Amino acid sequence: MKKEWNLNWLIRITTILLLFLCGYLFLKLAPIWEPVLALLLTIAVPVLTAALITYLLHPIVEKIHEEGLPRALAILIIYFLFFGGIGYAAFKGTPYAIKQTQELADNLPQLVETYRVWINELYRSTSNFPPAFQTRIDETLHSVEVYVNEMLNAVLEIFKKLIGSLFLLFITPFLVFYFLKDFEDIKKAVWYITPKKWRTPGKQLLNEIDESLGNYIRGQFLVISALVVLGIIGFWIIGMPYPILLGVIVGITDLIPYFGPIIGAFPALVIAMTVSMKMLIYVVGLILILQFIESNILSPYIVGRSLHIHPVIIIFGLLIGGEVGGIPGLILAVPILAVLKVVIKHVAFTAKR
Repeated sequence: MKKEWNLNWLIRITTILLLFLCGYLFLKLAPIWEPVLALLLTIAVPVLTAALITYLLHPIVEKIHEEGLPRALAILIIYFLFFGGIGYAAFKGTPYAIKQTQELADNLPQLVETYRVWINELYRSTSNFPPAFQTRIDETLHSVEVYVNEMLNAVLEIFKKLIGSLFLLFITPFLVFYFLKDFEDIKKAVWYITPKKWRTPGKQLLNEIDESLGNYIRGQFLVISALVVLGIIGFWIIGMPYPILLGVIVGITDLIPYFGPIIGAFPALVIAMTVSMKMLIYVVGLILILQFIESNILSPYIVGRSLHIHPVIIIFGLLIGGEVGGIPGLILAVPILAVLKVVIKHVAFTAKR
């Protein structure tokens, strides 16, 4: 019995050492596989993007088809509504959004100078305070400047990459159309190449992931779209500079649980403070109204249910996601956690059987 226990531990330690060795060799061979990975990503990005859009649209197509409309016609209606809406919004909004982002980036030194005037006033009124207090003010100002500058550059880069990725922009709609059209054939082909012993558990696992994640993703897509539109309209009504840019930031960052509203509101509050105290009050009121609409109307009725993940696990997931992938990592952290939860439960249940 003791010999068998020692052998099991020897196998485990050897496996761990081999994994570390494989990881080390993988990193050392980076100059060889990085160009190949870049090529594979160029091909994979439009395919995965089209697969995600198909996943979002397919249930709607099937619902319309069940009402008696021919499937081909249902596909065409949803296809043109979806891409027509996105195309029109991109055609009208993208130039303004890029212009506003560039203007904000150019005006950043002026915004910082405004803050410096305020800080000098604060210095005068707190001259009797300890030096550590004034040092803290300097550090805070520098952190704000760096954060805003990084966020603006990141947003501008995203817009530039979207404009530059013509291959992705043009090929994705075609892939979505054929994925929707041949959805059942693709599904049969995937099951055909899957080993027979994996088909039943694989189908169960995918159904569980779809049940847990599908409605959440579709619901969040609608919620974020509504928040972006409401945010842009709200900022425009109160006369806030850069309404499109700030509306998009407020909407998209709401995907991040707990911290999203704070992250999204921060740039708007920083800019509002340089306009006037009245504008700051308007922006605070608008952010509170948007959060009330999201928390009490949009999310309960559109998303419907939670993923039942403990808040502590979500916070750890957000910390890891933010460290690994920045803002995109924060956005993707919760869906990835939801998938991992389903996979772990499925594996544990299968092992017990």
